[in-house]
Amino acid sequence: MSYTGSYIWSLRRKVGSSTLLVPGAQVLLLDAAGHGLFQQRADTGVWELPAGSCEEGGDFMDAAVREVAEETGLRVTREDLVAFGSLSDPQVHTLTYPNGDVTHCFALCFVAHRWSGELAPGADEVRQAVFGPLDTPPQPLHPPTAVVLSMYERFRIEGRFQAR
Repeated sequence: MSYTGSYIWSLRRKVGSSTLLVPGAQVLLLDAAGHGLFQQRADTGVWELPAGSCEEGGDFMDAAVREVAEETGLRVTREDLVAFGSLSDPQVHTLTYPNGDVTHCFALCFVAHRWSGELAPGADEVRQAVFGPLDTPPQPLHPPTAVVLSMYERFRIEGRFQAR
């Protein structure tokens, strides 16, 4: 679904650019070499993970599956998503978009090692997408993405859910 007609779009018609509390999902897709899929935002040029907000009537996994498909052209199933953390720290995850809209995001973070399809970034949101090492991601990196990558590393080492 494009932004126009989305749940967030309908709220913005009522509240303007005021801060919205927004649930959503971020997805770290890992290839066989352990490289993550990074995408460059079309609007700001920063690199991030596939991510987006929940829609009315949906859940975090629905958002994850939908956003991966919309932004990358790849298909991931709910069964292949493993939740490893939650990012809601307002100091890190309050975003101001180029048009002035502000969101305080509450993201459930997933990792997936399996998916299908061909990588085809969604041109309206993504300039390009590449798989790269997690310890040297493309720059400039979106600050919340840096936090999510560190949370994933701790999850991988400690084996427990991370929250920030």
